This record gives sequence, structure tokens and C-alpha cells, in this order.
Amino acid sequence: MITTNKEFENFIENDDGWFSEIETKVLDLEQEISDWRESRTREIGYGSGPARRAEREWEREPPATGYPRQREFLRAGGGKDRGRDYGRTAASRGSDRAQALIEHGRRTARRPRSRRGYKIAIGAAAGLVLLVIGAMIVLRKGPSWPPSVATVRSQITVACQNPNVAAEPNQVNFACGRDTSQILWVFALMTSNDNPGYVDAKTGRQGLEPITAAQGGQIAWSLNLHHPYDPSSPVDSLAVAARAINNIIGGATLTGANGKPAVQPGLEGKPENCARYTGSPAIVSRAGFPSLCASPVISPEGQAALVADVYQRWMPGATAVAAQNASVLFENAGDPGNPQVQAILKTLSSSGG
Repeated sequence: MITTNKEFENFIENDDGWFSEIETKVLDLEQEISDWRESRTREIGYGSGPARRAEREWEREPPATGYPRQREFLRAGGGKDRGRDYGRTAASRGSDRAQALIEHGRRTARRPRSRRGYKIAIGAAAGLVLLVIGAMIVLRKGPSWPPSVATVRSQITVACQNPNVAAEPNQVNFACGRDTSQILWVFALMTSNDNPGYVDAKTGRQGLEPITAAQGGQIAWSLNLHHPYDPSSPVDSLAVAARAINNIIGGATLTGANGKPAVQPGLEGKPENCARYTGSPAIVSRAGFPSLCASPVISPEGQAALVADVYQRWMPGATAVAAQNASVLFENAGDPGNPQVQAILKTLSSSGG
């Protein structure tokens, strides 16, 4: 027994190179395992099936084939603790390295995504696309009125603050009504392209309203303006236009040269007109006042007919087509994209006013 122990010790001392060979083979085995795992992962995926079962088998009992000198070394120990421990230490180093490789591979291996995950990703992408498209539609710039219309609207707000723009004595104020004041910027757009400095070379007309400076001056006097009438001032011009339009609709009572009131009827002073504007020919008459329709002009159709008639009175020599165009613009003040509106705007742009 003593002889056997000495032989075993000599065997250990003289065979250091054999242990180096074992470590080399273990490293080679590690590389083979790594290559095998990567190949199997690409073919069938990681985590289940033959690849996982082979891994568990290797973990329980590392391959022993191909290492005869290792088995010889273990047998030479005669089952003694020294030989068993030494062999176990050498083998365990390779096993630990292989185990670390296996664990490292498990952590980095990517499992295939589930069908549910793909559906969620696709749904999120589709939702984002729809959101972007919706934002583009909302923010897309559509047809609009000429920029000058916004400017004239703000000037109308100022001009209509004058308390004398309503017709006298009936106080008809269609031109500055909350839902009808667009008649002012529509007429200004039609006759002068919203330009308060407009000058008609043929008639000498200036400003936004189609009346002479003398006529405007007379109306300005009735408006109690605090300075001489200036047709190139947009506020003055719009105030004069408002008073003129209201007089055309509701009539006016003026003082004649003999000092007696002179009643001038307006468009609402005729039963046939009231039938077109309100659906009823009934009128109301009072001594010293121009007659008015018994019912208010509130329907879109009635207002459109009234606007067309006013335009022909307000713009001397205006054609029926021009009057109808003014009526269309008035009706569609909130819809500049209307095809008829766009056609009229193109005509105004090409004619320069």
C-alpha cells in the first residue's frame, strides 16, 4: 500500500504536462459547446427541445470519452481522497467554465417575440400614423378670404360704434347688425377690392363706398363726424357706407327746403319687395315715417334677395350679375371654400376690383 502511494506521488510529480493537456482539452470543449449552442439557437431557437435537454445532460455528467489518461489518473488513486480530490478539482475547473459559458449564453440569447407583441407594436405604429395624418388634415390651410377682409372687418367694428349709422327715423340698422354686417366688407370687396384709397378713373369715385365725395359729405354731416369727411379714411368711408345702406333699406325722413319733413321710401316701403324678403306683403305705415315690412327680414333667402337689391341701388349702373355675386358672397361669408365664392374671387382678382 505504501508502494502504491509512492508510485501515485511520482505519477503526479512527473506528469504536470498531462494536466496542462486536460485544461487545453477543456478549453477546446468550451469552444465546441459555444459553437454548438450558437448553431442550435439559429436553427430551432433557445430554451426548449433537444438543445435544452442536451445541455441538462451535459451539466449532470460531463462527457468522459476521449480522455483515457484522465480515467487512468483517477484509477491510480485507488479511491483515496488525495487522488479523488485532485481529479475532481481539475475536472471541476472545466465544468465551472463550461457552466459559466452556458449561463452567459442563456442570459444573452433572445427569445422569439410572441404574436401578441407583434400585434401590439403594429397597432401602436398604425395609431401614430393616423394621428400624424389627422394633424396634417386639421392644420392644412384651406381656401380663405383675401387678407384684406380681416382688416376691413376690424375697421367695420370701429365704424359701427357711431350711434348715427342707423336710418332715421325708423332706426333700421341692417349694415351693422350682428349677423348682417358682412354686407359692408362684401360691398367694399366688390367695388374697390377693400382698398380705402381706391379711385375710379371714370367716375372719380374714391374710397370704399360707390358714391361721390359730395354725397358722402352730406351723409357724414348726418353722422355728426367731428372732422371733415375723408373718403380715403376707411372708418369714415365705412360709416358713410353703413348709413347709406340703411337709408336704402329703411328709407329716411329729411327736412325739405320749406321746413317740412320729406319722406323718402326705402326698399321695404313696397309690398312686393316685402313679399320677396319676408314671405308676406304686409307693411307698416306711420305718418312722417317711411313704410317698413311688417315682418323682419331674417331668412337667408330673404336677406340674399335684399342684399342684391341694395347693391344695385348702392352701385349706380351695377348689372344683375354683379348684384347676384354680392348676394352669393354675403350668404357664404362663413364658407370661403364654396365653389361659387372661389369663382367670384377669381373674377374680382383678374378685374382688379
